Amino acid sequence: MEHAALDLSLDAAALTARLVDFPSESGNEGPLADAIEQALRGLGHLTVHRHGNNIVARTELGRAERVVLAGHIDTVPIAGNVPSRLDDKGILWGCGTTDMKSGVAVQLCIAATVPEPNRDLTFVFYDNEEVAADLNGLGKVAEAHPEWLRADFAVLLEGSVGEVEGGCQGTLRVLLRTKGERAHSARSWMGSNAIHAVGPILARLAAYEPRRPVIDGLEYHEGLNAVRIEGGVANNVIPDECTVTVNFRYAPDRTPQQALEHVREVFDGCGVTELVVDDHSGGALPGLSHPAARAFMEAVGGSARPKFGWTDVARFSALGVPAVNYGPGDPVYAHKRDEHVVVERIHHCERRLRAWLTT
Repeated sequence: MEHAALDLSLDAAALTARLVDFPSESGNEGPLADAIEQALRGLGHLTVHRHGNNIVARTELGRAERVVLAGHIDTVPIAGNVPSRLDDKGILWGCGTTDMKSGVAVQLCIAATVPEPNRDLTFVFYDNEEVAADLNGLGKVAEAHPEWLRADFAVLLEGSVGEVEGGCQGTLRVLLRTKGERAHSARSWMGSNAIHAVGPILARLAAYEPRRPVIDGLEYHEGLNAVRIEGGVANNVIPDECTVTVNFRYAPDRTPQQALEHVREVFDGCGVTELVVDDHSGGALPGLSHPAARAFMEAVGGSARPKFGWTDVARFSALGVPAVNYGPGDPVYAHKRDEHVVVERIHHCERRLRAWLTT
């Protein structure tokens, strides 16, 4: 499919619609990365780099502070919600409107129209955020070119309804396996039922009381939940294996190792024969006490909230760069068929960022 070049003279809402109409499901971001690179190379005040389908553009003004504005350019699979549609209530509908092409549009508008910001800026547009962590473009840039990401502060334009969301919770997914012995179901006493053996695991989950720690004034809410259960061989066979997949969303005051140790403790004595870590990404502390974060909060206004989901602020945190989430989308509608964004929130985020970077 042929796509016209990106017109950076469009306002942020119109540019959001243009980006939504430019499909870029995870793994197929190349054409959009090409268009973003071409558009940014047309701006004389930016130095533009590319690594794979990840674009990094930087000002080099010698300012005392450098800030990263970052956003991923991929979306989940389209679900009949492209092209975009603007209704008469000022709501833009379509895949990626919230997660997170409205944020990317704000980045592009700032890049095009703020040539002399009061802080040096690094704009990062990266691929494969919606899929496995080892494919994440921001992670690949951090590994190959960490110098491109050096900064004093970062803003990830993930949807936050135009309010600052500090840090993010970690996510740990484990497979809890029970073993049994196969037998004919007519003679069940000759075997041992692995599905029945998960009863103590489920009981432990049902009785679990999650922590709600307060960190930098933000109350996080942990959660430990079964998200999948698999077992069974045939309708007349006693199963000899069952697996419960458990997801632990944990507050950023726990390290990844502490989170894993906690999960092991929770299920100790439940008959688990094997615990396998299937996926694990640590969280990020809010960092709101950092001077740059305080200045950002003063500029954009509102009150900070905790980020319950995992986002790439954790990658910036691991690089030693304090980061927050701040974007126009509503995360409640991310990945949904009826994904949408309120146009005024797009303009609000752009105005607030522009004021912070120019006054």
